[in-house]
Amino acid sequence: MILIVTHKEDYTVDFVVEKLNQREIKYKRLNTEDIFTKNNVVIKYSEKNFDFLIDNISQFQSIWFRRIKLPKFNDVDNSTSNYLREETYSYFLNMWQLFNTKWLSNPDAIYRAENKLLQLKIAQKIGFNIPKTLIAYNMQEIIDFYLYNNKDIIIKPLYNSRFQTSEEENRLIYTNKLTDNQISNINSYMSFPSIIQENIKKRIEIRTTVVNNNVFSAFVDSQKNANTTIDWRREKCTFNKIDIPESIKNKCIELTKELNLGFGAIDLILTEQGEYKFLEINPNGQWAWIEVDTGLPIADAIIDYLTIN
Repeated sequence: MILIVTHKEDYTVDFVVEKLNQREIKYKRLNTEDIFTKNNVVIKYSEKNFDFLIDNISQFQSIWFRRIKLPKFNDVDNSTSNYLREETYSYFLNMWQLFNTKWLSNPDAIYRAENKLLQLKIAQKIGFNIPKTLIAYNMQEIIDFYLYNNKDIIIKPLYNSRFQTSEEENRLIYTNKLTDNQISNINSYMSFPSIIQENIKKRIEIRTTVVNNNVFSAFVDSQKNANTTIDWRREKCTFNKIDIPESIKNKCIELTKELNLGFGAIDLILTEQGEYKFLEINPNGQWAWIEVDTGLPIADAIIDYLTIN
């Protein structure tokens, strides 16, 4: 049986669950926000025995770790709610250490791989071409970098690209180009570390999804629309299959293995000069829309990985 760690709004899991049902493969879906209301997790230690059950199931062939969402504690004050959420998060972190089975991917590896500076360091080490990059909050350093790169640089968050404006609403923080006006008035902004990079002239953008040793690549022509030239996520874009060079495929596999991942969603740029540039890897990125657009069998590769010993 496969254990799927997720939440109720994870539509990528819905996509795979439909295929699991079609293939009559047994699974247990653990929606983490319902951990205390709809699931019974029992952990027992005694002098001779250790018991760990989720809804009376003690053995899982593999675990697909997607993401967690913490429960809401609405009937207590904010301080108590924050405390309970922190304890619940710790409970999950402790729980994952109790499994001795195949993961896609192990949470410890996922959390480590979310470090974008580590990604760039490893990508550079294994031979990827990466953009000229600055992580700084010293304003003069940013100005110097701006001038060094012919006044053409972009800025993006170091970690989280989602900004919660209310309990129910999240906004996406896009990659943006820094303007002359922003640089001229840079001292009026808060000093805060962000990723600042040269603005690479793109031919196309590529999302390469790695599942174990399988590589699935799709491209988007982000340059045909003025709204998506810097960040294709600003509008709904259609992806198409693309075959990338074996050397780049091998680097994508090597990168995921260096990060101890079984899965990785890698963003690449094919430059106007025909050079492949590495941007980042999402260790648990979304991909279902790519399969819908292209027919690439990513879901089947995930299921095969989770079911084959």
